Amino acid sequence: MTIDTLARWHHVVETRDVQALEALLADEAVFHSPVVHTPQIGKAVTRAYLSAALGVFVNASFRYVREVAAGRHAVLEFMVDIDGIGVNGVDMISWDAEGRIVDFKVMLRPLKAINLIHQKMAAALAK
Repeated sequence: MTIDTLARWHHVVETRDVQALEALLADEAVFHSPVVHTPQIGKAVTRAYLSAALGVFVNASFRYVREVAAGRHAVLEFMVDIDGIGVNGVDMISWDAEGRIVDFKVMLRPLKAINLIHQKMAAALAK
């Protein structure tokens, strides 16, 4: 059974339901961080990064402002204010035939936001 990947992802973001990531991620999922040099490979590490990101990024100001999808790929642009700094970024998501996420890449701007996110994600992942 194929799942509606983008609808499930939006549900995860809206509810911060990290448990839902288990069914949404493929075992071979890869996470590309905007601050970590190497891809993070595997479901467990991808789930850890996405779970931490939900705590760092998703607040009352978080919103997706644009979504472009084709086939099994999507780019979702977001805006969020964190500690008075405007963060603009994109989530680039690819999924397999069953609808499970196989690749998740985050890109951010501006530099001030990248530095802030680096600090906050390091703290969240250390927990």
